[in-house]
Amino acid sequence: MMFIVVIIVCVAVTLLVLGLSIMTINKGYAYKQTIDPLPDKAEEGDKEKANDNR
Repeated sequence: MMFIVVIIVCVAVTLLVLGLSIMTINKGYAYKQTIDPLPDKAEEGDKEKANDNR
């Protein structure tokens, strides 16, 4: 009788770990990468400063 309880608990823990792993993998693949926009104003300011130094 005790053997059956241990087997049931082991299967339950295994299924729980498998389910959480699949959830984590799916969440990782669903993550959308974004690219920061170019800092247009900062670049213009740097170019003006470089032109002033010439």
